[in-house]
Amino acid sequence: MIDADELLSASRRPLVLGIGGGGDVVGALATAEACRAQGAAPIVGGVTWERRPIDPAPGPRAEGEIEGARRLAPGVLAATGSTRVRDSGVLFAESRMAELLGEETVLVDATLGPSGLAEGIAAAAAELRADLIVFLDVGGDALAHGDEPGLASPLCDSILLSAAARLADRDGAPPLLGAIFGVGCDGELTVAEVLDRLAEVAAAGGFAGARGLTPAVAARLAQAVEAIPTEASAQALRCFQGVVGHATIRQGRRTVELSPVGALTFYFDVRAAVGSAARLAAAVTDARDLDHANELLHALGVRTELDYERDALHTVRHPSN
Repeated sequence: MIDADELLSASRRPLVLGIGGGGDVVGALATAEACRAQGAAPIVGGVTWERRPIDPAPGPRAEGEIEGARRLAPGVLAATGSTRVRDSGVLFAESRMAELLGEETVLVDATLGPSGLAEGIAAAAAELRADLIVFLDVGGDALAHGDEPGLASPLCDSILLSAAARLADRDGAPPLLGAIFGVGCDGELTVAEVLDRLAEVAAAGGFAGARGLTPAVAARLAQAVEAIPTEASAQALRCFQGVVGHATIRQGRRTVELSPVGALTFYFDVRAAVGSAARLAAAVTDARDLDHANELLHALGVRTELDYERDALHTVRHPSN
């Protein structure tokens, strides 16, 4: 079995990727800063998908749409505070994180399929000399079955988690961990549902341990929440601060259950997860690209964040009379 504490404590150059888009890079910072406190030089990153309040264009941005970044590998870029979408000037959460940290972050082109992502991330990790890669989701929908009533944004997580499982099978790849930070804090799967999915992974031999926020890491996270638009990671910080009960996010559309559980990060074996609870990640394993993955989820009766964003854009362009 994989021991997360052993891997995280031994790593000198962990690459921690937020895999759900938007502010997941803030959740990634929680693991990165804990490693930094142990003498590591972590790298944080995420994907090229900002939510509609930040970037009204539906879906993630492809590598060719981005300026002010350094190419690490096909589909993987090193971002600075000035990295942005070429035609609109939209800044990525990873750009804001780079500005906050005073160092480059990593941007992953989520228009690619799992195979291409695994290849690009492997090459980028080698370029960065990463000795551990953590694929972290804020909330827990990366482990979704697909029939959860609150599920709203399963596509990006599923593609990246599937890529992680592919990467874990590559010869010479560094050790990998999957992670869930801020259980239920995105208002999609409930806390009980996420814990059930984690138990399913554990039954498959894939649970790797958990860590909680510390005061020092929480203080750094508070700086990130101030600098980077994110609601889910902000709720996890409130959990650490002792807030208990229910809160609303997404302009009141989503309800979050706050408790100390939200201040924890749970770690797991990505292959065990894709072979058990993470049924949607398993379903998109052979997807050629983002749109193909979306079609594969449609075949399971699952609607995604890409559908929502495309529908919203259509409504704006063609309002009903």
